[in-house]
Amino acid sequence: MSARLEYSADLMPDVTKAVNLLYKAAHSAGVDPVVLELVHLRGSQINGCGPCVDSGARNMRKSGESDDRLFAVPVWRETPYFTDAERAALALSEYATRLADQPDAVPDAIWDEAAKHFDDRQLGAIVLWIATTNFFNRLNVTTRQQAPQNWG
Repeated sequence: MSARLEYSADLMPDVTKAVNLLYKAAHSAGVDPVVLELVHLRGSQINGCGPCVDSGARNMRKSGESDDRLFAVPVWRETPYFTDAERAALALSEYATRLADQPDAVPDAIWDEAAKHFDDRQLGAIVLWIATTNFFNRLNVTTRQQAPQNWG
């Protein structure tokens, strides 16, 4: 399957600028970068975004993540590899990605658990990064982008 459209800085330079600002905002709020990589990878797995799963896994590996943790992201609940804070962020990522799957899209229990581990600024950054991930996923899946990609 070939891509329907090739996104590039030349095609839509303002989008590239906006994405860079979102990235900076999410990554400057004091959230452990590993947590942001985990929520990105999990949301991308749910949405079936090949380029984002590929880049997310590669980024985690470059950051020194173990294969045990990397391979266990889809089944994080059934493994001992994640901290309580990471689990809370992964749950928030799943619920915020699957908004239409239940009447109360993000139940209070999910939010409250995340709020035990992250302050308001960090929660805002995590939610922003989940939304940004979903943005990327929709662009890539709709236009049939293939993994791997050269993001440069």
